[in-house]
Amino acid sequence: MIDAKKAITKFLAGAALALLTGLAGPALAASEVKAVVNGTAITSGDVAKRQAFLRLQHTKADAKTAQEQLIDETLKRQEVARVRMSVSQQDVDASFARFSSGNKLSPEQMSQILDRAGVGVDHFKGFIAVQMSWPRVVNARYGSTSRLSNYDLVSRMMQNNKQKPVTTEYMLQQIIFVIPQAKRGAITGKRKGEAEASRSKFPGCDQAKVFAATMRDVSVRDLGRMLAPEIPPDWKPLVEQAKGNTTGTRVTDKGVEYLAICSQRQVSDDQAAEMVFRQEDLDKSKAGKDASPENENSKKYLDELRKKAQIAYR
Repeated sequence: MIDAKKAITKFLAGAALALLTGLAGPALAASEVKAVVNGTAITSGDVAKRQAFLRLQHTKADAKTAQEQLIDETLKRQEVARVRMSVSQQDVDASFARFSSGNKLSPEQMSQILDRAGVGVDHFKGFIAVQMSWPRVVNARYGSTSRLSNYDLVSRMMQNNKQKPVTTEYMLQQIIFVIPQAKRGAITGKRKGEAEASRSKFPGCDQAKVFAATMRDVSVRDLGRMLAPEIPPDWKPLVEQAKGNTTGTRVTDKGVEYLAICSQRQVSDDQAAEMVFRQEDLDKSKAGKDASPENENSKKYLDELRKKAQIAYR
């Protein structure tokens, strides 16, 4: 399935450094309608904000590119609304908070920088909402085609000397030292110290919830079985480098977290094989060696929406 977080990260990675330089955007003139997509207007103000956003990403930022990107985004937003698969505002705010925290800024500071850059926080969050919601719609429509069939699995194994690939299976728990949003700046360092100190005393997964109850505002979430290719990229290096039964800590939108490794073993079942083969395909796609099926499905879906849409340029 399409990883929405990776999609957002791909778009935002190039923007982070430029945002931190505090680039100032041009003053916006009075808006005029530049295009209408199924009754939804795209104004010159919208185009200017998208141009500012594209400049932060160090990509082509002419008005035509910005306008076409907004038309595609509008079509996606309309389809997301039609099938009622939008993420919540809370999900969008949490993603925005993670991006801010990743750049060592509060959401308020990030909002100020976006405003100075001529992008605006609402435009940015609108972008995030579509990037998070659209993969759900694509997966709902094409999800069955994103899995490898038995024939595909057998074919890939034949190419692999008839052997199923081996990967690591983990049983994981997530330990969260909760930090209220209002206190992030004041107590993050203290909570990180508490989380680090607790790792050496961690009694094991069976006693994790009893252990957490002895500390203030600490929660435990059972993640269950997770194969190595399934582990989110933010956590994967920490899991692979773990010494003992806990990983290092990370500051997230929830607080300070680490993972407890309840058990791990090598497996080579059909699910593991599919995961490994799909990860290989994803790595090839990133290297430009192959087209991602998810990206192909997204393009196909969007092309259909464009053909059916009433798009008027002004």
